[in-house]
Parts: sequence; structure tokens; C-alpha cells
Amino acid sequence: MTSKKKVIVIGVGFGGLQVIKTLGNDPNFEVIGIDRTNHHLFQPLLYQVATAVLSPADIAIPTRSITTDYKNVKIFMAKVEHINFDSKTISFSGREETFDYLVIATGAQTSYFGNADWQKYTYGLKNLKDALNLRRRILMSFEEAELSGNIDVAKRLLNYVIIGGGPTGVELAGSIAELSRYSMRRDFRLIDPAMTKVTLIEAGPRLLSNFATSLSDFTKKSLEDRGVEVLVNSPVQSIDEKGLDLKDRRINTQTIIWAAGVEASSFSQSLSFEKDKTGRIIVDEYCRVKNQKDIFAIGDTANFSYQLNRPLPGVSPVAMQQGRYVGHYLRQQSRPSLLKPFQYFDKGNMATIGKNDAIAEIGKLKLKGFIGWIGWLFVHLVYQVGFKNKVSTLISWIWSYVTVRRGARLIQEDISNT
Repeated sequence: MTSKKKVIVIGVGFGGLQVIKTLGNDPNFEVIGIDRTNHHLFQPLLYQVATAVLSPADIAIPTRSITTDYKNVKIFMAKVEHINFDSKTISFSGREETFDYLVIATGAQTSYFGNADWQKYTYGLKNLKDALNLRRRILMSFEEAELSGNIDVAKRLLNYVIIGGGPTGVELAGSIAELSRYSMRRDFRLIDPAMTKVTLIEAGPRLLSNFATSLSDFTKKSLEDRGVEVLVNSPVQSIDEKGLDLKDRRINTQTIIWAAGVEASSFSQSLSFEKDKTGRIIVDEYCRVKNQKDIFAIGDTANFSYQLNRPLPGVSPVAMQQGRYVGHYLRQQSRPSLLKPFQYFDKGNMATIGKNDAIAEIGKLKLKGFIGWIGWLFVHLVYQVGFKNKVSTLISWIWSYVTVRRGARLIQEDISNT
């Protein structure tokens, strides 16, 4: 009887979770998942936590509850401290494990394009801590404006700038505009939340550059109809504690949200493998780390360029498909003739702008407006992990749609330094 092969997966996000689920009940494998948090996060809806549509528990589910029925799986909440690739051992939180195969799926982090000092003046949006800190900042700005009772002070407090015209920036801009103009407009007595100013800044010539130009133009107009000022061809020159500078203007604000770019996680960047300029590990057509046979990198951690002659996009479908692929690849090791290179199936792109408005591009099919919005809701509900999360998210959406209110407006304690 052959011994079990041990697979260690670092990072239990979209990609890592699929590796675990693919191998978890195979008697030939022992699988260990290591993650610094105890939950799987549905990142596409983080902006809805930040803007008080959803609560954190709506988009996060304990990893252990997902893997309960996978008897060959162990989960550890820990930080990886050292990997010895020669002896195939990994150390984490005082524990050491050997491995036959290693899968690196540690995702991405916010990139400031060489301007790391800007981080202390801006709010990012990559995890629950970021979302809760941003939600606190947005809601506190309304409370502080009401407390001041001064229109000029209120206008300064309710001035939000979002840098980055990709899906996250667009979704945040539309959601903050609707929060201020509709959801909270009747809740204050000394200020009018509708005085809120939202500015979306994009360095390139148009929003959502991965979409067709017609959909980008529709998005820009829809945001402007919601009161958002959209600035394109406007790279940021500098950021300080009082605002930011563009080529042609100065914008004073106390709330700057950075949604302009990502790079590979600091963990994957610390490894000695060959990487691209954003720190992603170069992999071959089988998702194996270059010049390695038993080490894989998937999702935002990896630069897979064999299919399109350019890296695959950093979106969850890529990570999920690569995770399933690596799991099946490992199961087919004894049958080399079945080992085919990874092929990404592009299911299209989607982005929501606000209530009744979204865009979708699926091959040659282009959807926008209400139809695009319904499609966006359906896809994001289906891909939610966990039945409870699907139900709670759906209920929150229905309540928010019918009442134009937001049910997650609690201001938690400041966790920015924890």
C-alpha cells in the first residue's frame, strides 16, 4: 500500500480552497492548509462592507466549517516562518511539517507603485480590517460633520477621493454616492448628506480599461449621474495628510481611498524564485514554479503567461480554475498522458456601478444597466461560499433595495493600529 502524499497549501483564498476541496477526500493525499486568518473571504464584496451594505459575516466564513467534511484535511491558522526547499520542510508558529508538494496561493496586496509613504495617508481595501477601517472613517465623517454644525467644515469632511478607475474604484464611488444621497439623507438635522463630494481619479484615458470602450463610457456617465466627479488622464503626483496633488490641481480631503493597483503578497515576494516586476512568481504551463517540479503557485501570486502571451488577470475565476487544475494535476501524477497544460476559460468581466446599474462583458456579449445589474447580482450570489452567507447577503440586498437603507452602519472601535 502506497503512503499518502502530503500537500501543503499556503493561503486558503479562492485558489487554495479549490486545491483543498479537490484533494480533500482523496485517500491518496494528506492536505494541510495554512492561512494567517481563520476565514475564507469573498473579496469581490468587500466594498459593500466598507459602505455599510453588508456585515463582515456576510462575506466571510470560517475555513474550518468549509472543510469539515474533508477528512484528509488539516487547517492551521498560522504564519509561515521558513521553508527549506531542499529538505521539503516548512515551519510555522513553532510547528514543522514535511511536504511532497507545495502550493503557494497567498494572493495580492495593495501596490503604491514605489510610493510606499502614501500608504499612511490613504485607505486600502484588501481584507476585512481594511473594510472596517474604511467604513468607520466614512461613517465617522458624517457624525463629525453633524457635530460641527458648520457647512464649510461639513463639506471638507464629506469630501471623498478614490484613486483608481478599476472595478473596485468604480464600485466604491457609486456606493458612497448612493449612501450619502439616498440611504442617509433623512437621518441628519444640521447637515445635508447630499452635499457629499465623491471624486474618482484614473491615471489612464478611461475607466475600466479591461472592458469595451462603450461600457467604460456608460460607466462614466452613470457615475456622473450619481454626482461623482470622474477625472481621467490624471495621475497622482503626491499625497500628504491634507490631500493630494494632480498635474493641474490640488484636492484637499481627509479621506483618500487607494484602489489603484496590486502586487504579489510580501510572502511570495520574499521567496527566491524568479518573479516579475510586481513580485508574482513565474510559473510554467502546468502552474509549477519555474524550474521546480513539486512546487506550484496560483492566483494573484503567479505570473502565468503561456495562454495569452501576457499574465492572466488577477481575478477570482483565474485562481479558482488554477486551484482545481493543480488538484487534478496531482491526482493524475501516475498517468502522465493525462497531464495537459492549464487552460483558462474566460467567463467574462463584470462591475457594478450602483442600484440598477452594472456592466458585463462575456465574449462578444455586452450587458449594461438593469440587465447587467441582475446578472452581476446572480453571479456574485452563486459564487458566495456557504449557504448561510448566500441567504444573509440576499436578504440584505433585498432590504437595501426596497428601503434604500443600509443595515450595517455600526461604527466599531478604531482598529487601525491593532
